[in-house]
Amino acid sequence: MVAIFLRSLLFNILFYAVFVFLALLALPTLMMPRAALMTIAGWWGRSAIFLMRVICNIRVEFRGTEKIPTGPLIVASKHQSMWETISLLQFFEAPFFVLKRELTWIPVFGLFLIKANMIAIDRGAGSRALRSMMRRAEEEVRRGRQFVIFPEGTRRPVGAPPQYKSGIGVIYADCGVPCLPVALNSGLFWPRRTFLRYPGTLVVEFLDPLPPGLPRDEFLARIQSVIEEATNRLVAAGQAEQARLFGRAPAAAQA
Repeated sequence: MVAIFLRSLLFNILFYAVFVFLALLALPTLMMPRAALMTIAGWWGRSAIFLMRVICNIRVEFRGTEKIPTGPLIVASKHQSMWETISLLQFFEAPFFVLKRELTWIPVFGLFLIKANMIAIDRGAGSRALRSMMRRAEEEVRRGRQFVIFPEGTRRPVGAPPQYKSGIGVIYADCGVPCLPVALNSGLFWPRRTFLRYPGTLVVEFLDPLPPGLPRDEFLARIQSVIEEATNRLVAAGQAEQARLFGRAPAAAQA
């Protein structure tokens, strides 16, 4: 565990150092088309994958990339870690997230979020904010963008009971575009609320897209079923690998 601590410390130092370097490099993109900024954001995701491999012995495997449709899309992803918020961007032409309004107040970083045309939401505004977010999301998708959404609304620990929100069903019905489910096991290797990074094989799996036009209740049932089934399979494989490496899966990776 001492080695994991030291590797994790080095990784985090370099991870944020690279972020600062790329943030400085990206400053001119504030006066350029949005695609220039998203290109640099993709570099950040790829640099994280490189550092994970060479420092923390975390290999990243993307499966099913051939299933990603082009054009306007809803991307519904399992959310276990900060990692997927930066690493999924590279697979889409014009992705956007919904995020807390307070993040746009962060110096420099907030300007990048505004430039990327992310949707900032005031969580204290209740249903009014939710309706506004849904209208904005529908407008952006109809412009040909890809809405990356985490249906449970926040990061969930590995093994926690699913808590899918009904809002994704409303967005799906209003947008009228395919929905791409995404399963992963990132929480085993980049757990939430700790800086430790655990070795193993992090897998992201793009699943078969759900076509537009399904009844809302059927869509909600299917999106949860396919994501949870695939995620459970990936988590079980990751835990088995960690058991071989450590004799058991690290406690923090299970929390």
